[in-house]
Amino acid sequence: MDCENKKCLEKALPPLPPPVPLPFLTNHGLKMCKKGCFRNSVNSSWDRLFDEAYGADVSILTDGGAVIYAHAAILGNACPVLKAMLNKLKSRRRRSISIRGVPPGAVRAFIRFLYSSWYEEEEMNEFALPLLVLSHAYSVGELKRVCECWLETKLMNTENVMDIFQVSMLCDAPRLSFFCHRFVVSSFKAVSATDGWNDMKKSHPVLEKEIRASLTEDDAKQKERTRKEKERKVYVELYEAMEALVHICKDGCRTIGPHDKVFKDDHAPCEYTACKGLEALIRHFAGCKMRGPGGCIHCKRMWQLLELHSWLCADSDACKVPLCRNLRQRRRTQSKKEEVRWRILVKKIVRSKSITGAPYFSLEPI
Repeated sequence: MDCENKKCLEKALPPLPPPVPLPFLTNHGLKMCKKGCFRNSVNSSWDRLFDEAYGADVSILTDGGAVIYAHAAILGNACPVLKAMLNKLKSRRRRSISIRGVPPGAVRAFIRFLYSSWYEEEEMNEFALPLLVLSHAYSVGELKRVCECWLETKLMNTENVMDIFQVSMLCDAPRLSFFCHRFVVSSFKAVSATDGWNDMKKSHPVLEKEIRASLTEDDAKQKERTRKEKERKVYVELYEAMEALVHICKDGCRTIGPHDKVFKDDHAPCEYTACKGLEALIRHFAGCKMRGPGGCIHCKRMWQLLELHSWLCADSDACKVPLCRNLRQRRRTQSKKEEVRWRILVKKIVRSKSITGAPYFSLEPI
């Protein structure tokens, strides 16, 4: 009986909580600390084996005559390129390979990473670029991703961006190339004054042409964005003027409005931003006496606003804006070209506010 009760209690208990989340990992899967990636007892053992070179059977020759001793089994297991090189030297008792063209310290950091997947922060700050070259040449993808991340986030500046850019292109690092290109375009004036830029012009003139072409394209896009923003601002101002016009003619505003409107001395501030300017224009339009050639430019502007309203108005029969119905009927005498021009303007104005315009305005005027 006790056993049955125990089983029932076990079935009634809630499920176990999920496991504790793993430590935070960087974009490249390595937990970062002050000295480099996460180092545990296993890493330390591999590091000690590398430093002491106990039982080493491979000599790695570097620039400056420095020799690094390593173990063929570890190198072959961590790097397929080194494995192929060592297999060709199996007949020799003491095998040696050469890794030249980069600082000996970079080679040592590279071999250490093959042992323990660990690196010193000081080594990465000093040798990130040659380590990127080595990781690409010897197909060590994990180290290559670490180097790319380090260069993107910590080491890139105006002085070295062109060197990083060219190396990233040679090492098939498209993300890093994109970051370099964006950095150069955004800081072109400072970058073009560096020695790295001058050296790049001599060694890689095609890249210079591509960067200058992208600068021209980026400048053209910026001008186009500025033009569209200014255009949209004009359409928004016209829309606000149409709202203020309906507000004045329908409800009245401060000291101007319908003939049957009773104005108060302590009126509240108007919520329509265009109302003040439109009020002055309406007063001028009502009292202007100019009848000379060309007419008054302010009155012309008022006529244009009234006609624009007639195109936007959803119900001209019930509309209280002056001349709305008459101007709407006058469209029959307009040319097709002028009608199309007004329709396009109306659509742009209404869509600039991203709404349909109801209840006072219609997107598709009849």
